[in-house]
Amino acid sequence: MWSDLTAVSAAPDPQSPRLEEHATAGALELMKYGLRKAVKEGVVTKGSPRLAPTVVSARDGKVVIRDCVDGTDWLEYKRNGELKNDVPGSHFKTDATVRRAKSVWKVTDLYMHASGSC
Repeated sequence: MWSDLTAVSAAPDPQSPRLEEHATAGALELMKYGLRKAVKEGVVTKGSPRLAPTVVSARDGKVVIRDCVDGTDWLEYKRNGELKNDVPGSHFKTDATVRRAKSVWKVTDLYMHASGSC
């Protein structure tokens, strides 16, 4: 899911079918919301987040994952190539639920906490 979001954020397209490969439900809607906002603001995201997820629980086709996403090298830029603002990238706590449906695992719930939350 993160690879999909990173790729699509480089040229924001909320309708990209790539987003649906690994996400659905609320997680998919959250990503689309962020991409619509990027289009409206005229920004693209360059770089990529660094991940180190841990499994909080796993049972009955449901896995709960927590991470402290390192977004220090995943920044928003204006279309002219300048940084969107002078706020540096940061670490943010992320909670996700992944569910199995028809032998496919997809992120269904995604909550990205505030910058600096971990």
